[in-house]
Amino acid sequence: MKALVIIPTYNEIHNIKRLLPDILSSFPSVDVLVVDDNSPDGTAGWVKEAAKTVPRIKIIERPGKMGLGTAYVAGFKYMLANGYDYAIQMDADFSHDPQEIETFLEMIKQYDLVIGSRYIYGVRVINWPIRRLLLSYGANLYTRIITGMPIKDGTGGFKCFRKEVLSAINLEKIHSNGYSFQIEMNYKAYQLGFKIVEVPITFVDRVEGTSKMSKKIVREAITMVWKLRLKSIFGTLN
Repeated sequence: MKALVIIPTYNEIHNIKRLLPDILSSFPSVDVLVVDDNSPDGTAGWVKEAAKTVPRIKIIERPGKMGLGTAYVAGFKYMLANGYDYAIQMDADFSHDPQEIETFLEMIKQYDLVIGSRYIYGVRVINWPIRRLLLSYGANLYTRIITGMPIKDGTGGFKCFRKEVLSAINLEKIHSNGYSFQIEMNYKAYQLGFKIVEVPITFVDRVEGTSKMSKKIVREAITMVWKLRLKSIFGTLN
């Protein structure tokens, strides 16, 4: 069974230089795809050079900053087109511990979507200011109430999909980014009846670079849950 780790990047050269060797050395059967949005800091250039000697490193270069959601969609399409069985999505900034991939690969044998959860069995977040923690926790509570999904961390970005889930979702209709992208993908998998499980992870705030969070991303997530709920009611979700 072939797994592909998909990592969107924008100005992540310092992190990606450490992250790729970490993943590749720990998981010899896993490939890594970097989806770079024309990073000014040379991220794509470094990845391309590394890929010349390490065939397990793949890269998609995009012309500009097009957003997290569309980066993952590009990665999912690549994964489906190249015969992979699982897609693992994760951040480049070490907020997601690459060693957790082992748990994902074990759990995906029994489930269709494995979600790394910050809010199952308590709160597992390190170095976030209380305001951001409350915003994230509240957003997830709000999402559960409106959508009815029994998922405690619907906005988390560390996940593993079976190819069957991504094949069943119409990726051409996915245009959201940030929190709302995570919610949309989870909700569509949930509505299609796929088996979903949350596994506890510890989220550590980024150690290099700057956060991509913005007020626009938060507003999009607030409206997205209502759009998804209404589309589900009227039978236009997919």
